[in-house]
Amino acid sequence: MSLRYYRPRNRSRRGITPAQSYLLFGLLAAELGLQISYPLTSGSALRAITIATVYFGAAFIFLHAVYSYGNRYAYTLLAVGLLYSWGVEELGSRSGWPFGHYTYSHSLGLAILGVPLVVPFAWIMMLHPALIVARRITPHWAFLYGGAVLMAWDLFLDPQMVSDHRWVWKLSGATVPFEHQIPLSNAAGWLFAGMGVIAILHLALPKERKRVGANSLAIDILLGWTLFAGLVGNIFYFHRPGVAFLGTLVLGGLLVPYFFTLTFGRPDQL
Repeated sequence: MSLRYYRPRNRSRRGITPAQSYLLFGLLAAELGLQISYPLTSGSALRAITIATVYFGAAFIFLHAVYSYGNRYAYTLLAVGLLYSWGVEELGSRSGWPFGHYTYSHSLGLAILGVPLVVPFAWIMMLHPALIVARRITPHWAFLYGGAVLMAWDLFLDPQMVSDHRWVWKLSGATVPFEHQIPLSNAAGWLFAGMGVIAILHLALPKERKRVGANSLAIDILLGWTLFAGLVGNIFYFHRPGVAFLGTLVLGGLLVPYFFTLTFGRPDQL
């Protein structure tokens, strides 16, 4: 009898090709480079970097989705993410629900019915990482955890954009702690809207990675960088220690369990 009958099947996943890896991490490096240059520029250069950061980030996210989960996942993520986010932003900017009353400036470029095109692509940057984190931590409550991650991410993003006058809030009522230019309703709106889109994506998108595909390393680097840059940038460059504290506390509190399970595995797998 041949020994091959006693060999177990190889169920391990293989990674992407070197060329694909260079492209993926090249886009990630460009994205991080743009973010690093952000506090070092001003004027028209800052406007260009702001818009480029979003589109490079969205391209990186889309490519990782293709390499890791396949075309159906990536194109569904893109379609649902863009349509959902545009609809929510259109509703929000016109009615004040669910985020509060705000107005976009013209500095964000091309707009569709008042919503700058760059804004839905900024959602794409966040949706894929938030879904990966949520599915790993609590598959049955992914919508809740993912919505919380999106809300926490915005605790860093919104103060930065408001400070640069990319959008302006009409304030009436409580504001976000340490950030008196942003209503508390914005955080609640992100949690609510985030839960909705993550619930749709969790149901619609494949849950298993491709047998031959990218792992989560590039996304993990982006998540770790987001937390690090939010802390360091707000303390040393933007001079907003309160924002640094709040964002790090909330986003860090949500990401620590994720990075813990990457190292030690989920409790149900121990």
